[in-house]
Amino acid sequence: MKEEIIISGFGGQGVLSMGKILACAALVEGKEVSWMPSYGPEQRGGTANVTVIISEERISSPILSQYDTAVVLNQPSLDRFEEKIKPGGTLIYDSYGITTAPKRTDISIYRIDAMDAAAEMQNAKAFNMIILGGLLQVRQLANIENVVMALRKTLPERHHDLIPANEAALKKGMEIITKVQ
Repeated sequence: MKEEIIISGFGGQGVLSMGKILACAALVEGKEVSWMPSYGPEQRGGTANVTVIISEERISSPILSQYDTAVVLNQPSLDRFEEKIKPGGTLIYDSYGITTAPKRTDISIYRIDAMDAAAEMQNAKAFNMIILGGLLQVRQLANIENVVMALRKTLPERHHDLIPANEAALKKGMEIITKVQ
């Protein structure tokens, strides 16, 4: 098993932390992992993406030109990465940031209304965990228990009181993701 993933959006959407938590959860499960962030000079509002590779075997290179799965959180990310998904791959997008729907017919496309769900939960910061939950529902890359353990390892201890809300957001994302094609 080897999964090559790109997660992309604007800075401040939790893209890098989502990738870090996923990578940490896979490490907990004894898998080989590569986590490679990329972001512009802007801390918030600029583009950000992270490449995560999860494999049962050693990873030869973290540099990819195509992906098994793309998670896109805004239109520029969809425009940039839709064509880089391997045929038969998976695209997951948040409907809030997309103005022109994906066009590919040779991939599985899933929509998740994470922004709406975060507003419904009255927790805007849960957005990225809702997205991650949706990803985990579609692609079983790590067990939710290990994702929660990864949250404990990656979040500063002063924020551990937020773990139950993050776990609820993960479960919400697993519930609300829908297949478009």
